[in-house]
Amino acid sequence: MGSVVDAPDTAARLGFYYRANGTYEVGREKVREYARAVQDYHPAHWDEDAAAALGYTGLVAPLTFVSIPAMAANRYLFEEVVVGYDTFVQTEQVFEQYKPIVAGDELVTDVELTAVRKVAGRDLVTVTNTLYDRSGEIVHIMHTTVLGLVGEGVDPEIATAVDNVMVHGVKMFGRKEGEGDPAAQAAVPESQVKPTEQPTVSIEGAARASRTSLSFDELTVGLELPIRQARITRGDLVNYSGTSGDGNPIHWDEHVAKLAGLPDVIAQGMLTMGLGAGFVSSWSGDPGAVTRYGVRLSNYTVVSASEGGHVEYSARVKSVDPETRSAVVALVAKSGGRKIFGLATANLQFA
Repeated sequence: MGSVVDAPDTAARLGFYYRANGTYEVGREKVREYARAVQDYHPAHWDEDAAAALGYTGLVAPLTFVSIPAMAANRYLFEEVVVGYDTFVQTEQVFEQYKPIVAGDELVTDVELTAVRKVAGRDLVTVTNTLYDRSGEIVHIMHTTVLGLVGEGVDPEIATAVDNVMVHGVKMFGRKEGEGDPAAQAAVPESQVKPTEQPTVSIEGAARASRTSLSFDELTVGLELPIRQARITRGDLVNYSGTSGDGNPIHWDEHVAKLAGLPDVIAQGMLTMGLGAGFVSSWSGDPGAVTRYGVRLSNYTVVSASEGGHVEYSARVKSVDPETRSAVVALVAKSGGRKIFGLATANLQFA
C-alpha cells in the first residue's frame, strides 16, 4: 500500500531547531479548563487561596499542561519539516519540571528535533521542547516521541477523510494549506539559530520546598497508592482536543480512526497521562512535587460511542532517597484488560 506523499529523510533534519514566535501567556481560566479536561480536581488548580496555601503565586497548572504551549510551538515542525507520514502514533513522553507553571506566567518555547531512530523500518521521532520563563531560566523540558507511519496498516483514503473533517486552516501531515489562519502564522519560528550559551534552570523552582500532605517519613518501598478508576467519554475526547489543540481526528472521528488501522476512536495518550499525573498529585498533596514524569505507551484506550472507555490507575513506591527526601513511584494503567503504560514513573520531592 503506497503512502499519501513521499516520506522524506527525516534523519537528515536531525538537530533542526527554532524558537517559537512570541510568548505563551498562562491564563487562570485556561488552567481551570485544562484541569477539567484531565479530570484533575486538586484545589490548587481551581482555587487561588488553596494555591497560595501551597506557596504558589497563582493557580498552579497540572503537570501535563505544558503540552499546550509545546504543541502550539511544534506546529511548524510537523507542518513544514517532519512531513510525509500518513499518521503518527505517540509512543513516549517525558516531563522534566524545574518550576511549576502558574497562571500569569509568560513562556518562551524552543523546539528541537533531537532523535530519529529506525525501528522495524519505521521512524521513531523525538522532539524536545524547552520552556523558559520571562527571566530566561528553564522551567520545563518536555520530550515527545512519535512513530511515523507510512502505508502499512493505513488506508490511502485517509488523506481525503482527514481533509474533510479537519479544523479549518490546520494542516495534517503537511497536506493542507493554512494560509490566512492566525494560528498558522503564530507558529512561524522567531529564530532558527540555537543559542550557544548554556541556559540555567529556574532558581526559584529549585529553591521551592514541596508542601506535600504526605511526609517523606511516611513512605516505604512497596507502599501502594489507592487505585483510581477513570471513565472517558467521546465528549471528554472532544473537550480535550479543543482544550489542548490536538486536532488529530483519530480521537473523535470513527471513520478516520478505522482508516488509520485502529478498531475505533482512541483516547489521546496525553489525556491518559494527564489523568495519571493527577492521580499521583492527589496522593502526594502538591501538584508541584513531581520533578520528572515519564510514560512509555504500549497500547491505547478505545472509547466507544456507547460505553466510553475506562482506565484503572494503580501505583507503588519503587524507591526512596533519604538524603534528598525524594521518591520514585511506578505507575500502571490498564484499559480493556491491557496495560496502556508499558513503563511509567514519577519522581517526587517530599516535605
